[in-house]
Amino acid sequence: MGTGIVSIALARDGREALSSALLAVAGIVWVAAAVLLLASVWTSRRCARGISPLALTSVAATAVLGSSLAGRGWDSLALALLAIAAALWLTLIVPALRSSDPSRSTAALMLPVATQALATVCAELGAIESLRWLVLVALAAFAAGLALYAFAIARFALRQLVVARGEHWVAGGALAVSSLAASRTIGAAERLGIGADVATALKVTLVAVSIAAFAWLAVLIVAELLAPRLRYDAQRWSTVFPIGMYAACGFATGATLHVSAITEFARVWVWVALAVWVTTLAGAVRAAASPRRIARAHRRGSAPTGLHSARRSASWGGRRDRRRTRPSAR
Repeated sequence: MGTGIVSIALARDGREALSSALLAVAGIVWVAAAVLLLASVWTSRRCARGISPLALTSVAATAVLGSSLAGRGWDSLALALLAIAAALWLTLIVPALRSSDPSRSTAALMLPVATQALATVCAELGAIESLRWLVLVALAAFAAGLALYAFAIARFALRQLVVARGEHWVAGGALAVSSLAASRTIGAAERLGIGADVATALKVTLVAVSIAAFAWLAVLIVAELLAPRLRYDAQRWSTVFPIGMYAACGFATGATLHVSAITEFARVWVWVALAVWVTTLAGAVRAAASPRRIARAHRRGSAPTGLHSARRSASWGGRRDRRRTRPSAR
């Protein structure tokens, strides 16, 4: 999901080579994730457990990939991905709402994110294919996404800003994707002549949502400075998506509202998004490689890192301490 949105942002900035490379990575990851999702949903049903809102990540990832392909002229494949995303959303949204746990407030934010990602691809394909009904679906999904954001943010604990491991960025990212959905829906409505009043109301909403989104961005940056979390964690991929989304929505919002300052922000922020993506990927690779290095060290009888020797020292120290305490215990 994060890889796909950074690809879209790079494409908006005219960096086609980089964008295409990330799109290829996103496609490979999507196929692997699809297999894991099917296994997860099947297991959840068999165990009669609720489906977490995090399962809606599959909807957002599929919709983002569809949006990226639609922007490159692969409309048929994008429509197929839209159909998959819509089917997943219809299947998962009610169970996800029922199982939404207030103690896991960041997970609930996937409800609006998935819905607004779906609205975005509906608007884009509706404009490309001249399908008025699809643009109306986008409009309905956008409104539903705002309602779901209100539902989710009411359960968001502010302490997550300093204790979460990266997923807290979705609090702002959900508004950023809402801004992107509004921009795309406005463009589609104007292109297909779906009421001037509709476009005007959407622009007013876009301004309000964009102000809130950038206010959240300032809060999130300050939180990172006050409580740095520099070690890699898999939850940091939940940071990549919002940061990339701020760049993508910046390009779309700046063009829709004719505000050059927002577009210039996006031109700078897209490189921040790429840097965060590269850093997170490097952390993931190191995290995956470390257990293998330790395993090889055990087989060879040596350790390439300090972890093995530290464990040995702790083990031997513990034995010596026990030996020393035996006489006094008697």
